[in-house]
Amino acid sequence: MSELREKSLELEGRLAELEAFFGVGALREEAAGLGEEMSSPGFWDDQEEARRVSARFSRVQGRIELLEGLRESLADSEELLALAEEDGELLPEVEEELRRVQRVLEEQEVARLFAGEYDEGDAILTINPGAGGVDSQDWAEMLARMYRRWAERRGFDLEVIEYTEGEEAGIKSATFAVSGEYAFGLLSAERGVHRLVRISPFDAGGRRHTSFASVMVAPVVGEAVEVEIEEKDLKVDTYRASGAGGQHVNKTDSAVRITHLPTGIVAQCQNERSQHQNREVAMRVLRARLFELEREKREREIAAQSGEKAEIEWGSQIRSYVLHPYKLVKDHRTGEETANVDRVLDGDLDAFVYAYLKNRTAA
Repeated sequence: MSELREKSLELEGRLAELEAFFGVGALREEAAGLGEEMSSPGFWDDQEEARRVSARFSRVQGRIELLEGLRESLADSEELLALAEEDGELLPEVEEELRRVQRVLEEQEVARLFAGEYDEGDAILTINPGAGGVDSQDWAEMLARMYRRWAERRGFDLEVIEYTEGEEAGIKSATFAVSGEYAFGLLSAERGVHRLVRISPFDAGGRRHTSFASVMVAPVVGEAVEVEIEEKDLKVDTYRASGAGGQHVNKTDSAVRITHLPTGIVAQCQNERSQHQNREVAMRVLRARLFELEREKREREIAAQSGEKAEIEWGSQIRSYVLHPYKLVKDHRTGEETANVDRVLDGDLDAFVYAYLKNRTAA
């Protein structure tokens, strides 16, 4: 009984800190303002702005309801503890409820690890195989599945923007839009090169192969954010979409590939029904990638001027996944590791993500 009371008091203290961190009063005011804006005439005239406001309202209202729900759960637990003094059978129920509150609090406390302007928003995730032919293409497809499963575990929406299959196996590239609270902040921990060591299923001699694939992550930026793109700097190609997509998609050159010549960045989309829609989405991806490139450049310059050691460079090897001769996943930035490779490849990435974010915050 005394241990449960202490646990309840501890959780109340942590909840109070979280309420102060998020600013519950300010969130309520923001929700009221957004609600008024959404009920005003002509709200949907500008659909992109309306979607942005609606998404923000859902997040703010969801955060308020979650914190209020935790407060109610702790109050209910206090009442049950008082009743448990006469009826000891209620103690397991209180214990289970406090465990649930602790789990939710821990999930929400991760928000304190984010400080970036775009960490709270959505992300564009791009996966490309490295040198190594079919093995690397297969590895890129394994990573694509891993991030799909990770998004499912977190309840995030994952929209396929482009998914180009390899001739023999795997994928040549994949681009996803990932929507959810702190999607960009969380996925920013995954940027870089991922290395796989295994017995190749495509080698008749059963030899061990090392494969590489790169993961790029950029924040979804609205039209209000200025990203300078000149038409003369763009090379636009159209091609026939591959894979699923319906008869219309497969019979016309509706897929669009846009190359930004000064940087070499390529953005493509094949999932929409029309060439115009695919071009719009590809430009959205290109804007996000260019914005992220400029943001990283500024961070490196600031770090160099202040004498700080820059973060892991774009494209650096960040994590190894070894399937043979032993099983191990190791993050080279933090030292975080596990022998349960199958669980990681099934999307259980949180230990690696949180370890990176904590290291970054401490630095």
